[in-house]
Amino acid sequence: MTRTLDSTPAADGYRMPAEWAHHSGCWLIWPERPDNWRLGGKPAQAVFAQVAEAIAGTEAVTVAVSARQFDNARSELGEHIRVVEMSNDDSWIRDCGPTFVVNDAGDVRGVDWDFNAWGGLVDGLYFPWAADDAVARKVLEIEGAARYKAPFVLEGGSIDVDGEGTLLVTEECLLSAGRNPDLTREDLETLLRDHLGVEVIIWLPFGVYLDETNGHVDNFCRFVAPGKVMLTWTDDPTDPQYDRSAAALKVLENAVDARGRTLEVVKLHQPGPIFITDEESGGVDSIAGTLPREAGDRLAGSYVNSYIGNDVVVLPVFDDPHDDAAVAAYTEMFAPRRVVTVPGREILLGGGNVHCITQQQPSGH
Repeated sequence: MTRTLDSTPAADGYRMPAEWAHHSGCWLIWPERPDNWRLGGKPAQAVFAQVAEAIAGTEAVTVAVSARQFDNARSELGEHIRVVEMSNDDSWIRDCGPTFVVNDAGDVRGVDWDFNAWGGLVDGLYFPWAADDAVARKVLEIEGAARYKAPFVLEGGSIDVDGEGTLLVTEECLLSAGRNPDLTREDLETLLRDHLGVEVIIWLPFGVYLDETNGHVDNFCRFVAPGKVMLTWTDDPTDPQYDRSAAALKVLENAVDARGRTLEVVKLHQPGPIFITDEESGGVDSIAGTLPREAGDRLAGSYVNSYIGNDVVVLPVFDDPHDDAAVAAYTEMFAPRRVVTVPGREILLGGGNVHCITQQQPSGH
């Protein structure tokens, strides 16, 4: 049984490391929910398998799968990928899974956030979410990692760190009415410092336009190195994304990180805009209480939503004119890591992308 600790990570000398720190492994959850993934999740499963395979070349990969889908997933995934049975509500382990923290001795523990499907009964995306809320504890149990139970709602996709004391978040997400309405911004800053071991918190006003997570930062702006971030951008001033990205750029250009550095900003032009087709919408079951996938809806496409592995970076592409520039920027930002591209549209149709479906487990040492 995993130990649940009464203290906080910061009090015990633990902090969330940057994603580019060495991993012992990566976790995913197999997609199947028919009211979110079209055609019973079959097209998405093929892409999830590609993502898992790309990461598994340099770190251990575990895929959590429902009992219904266990045999199918086991046959679709390579033998070198571990498959474990775990009940779930959907496949966004970045948000419902644990956030791992480390100390200077190389020990690894995990933070279990409250999860309420991105907004609970105010503007959450589905109900119930109890199975997802239990995922973090189960992962920590399997890995034998001690657990901190955070006393507030947070998703892993709403935070990004440089591993040196600086945190990126968006006001649109963390201050949304459906998450922690009784907590002030100052309350949240204290809790974030306590549970992530950070000192400086950079608040961006918004995330990506129409992002159903209320603007998760991992789809919008992320650290690529200490003192350096990548930001979703558009050159079209008539696009609703333009003002959001410009507002973030203004904050970033005036920010100073925990080590006293100003930030270098790499702009990544957004794909699209991308819209749901009639065929894609028609393949999704319509169920009351779940966010519908309607033809013509704009999707929150972004090249920022990638996974930084030990020796690879897994980047979603969209058969879009901006793909090549994104690949070139990633190749430069993350050298000597290899950039491996995967088709991002099927994951995007479910509401997120590569970063959202993965959760790294740092090695600590």
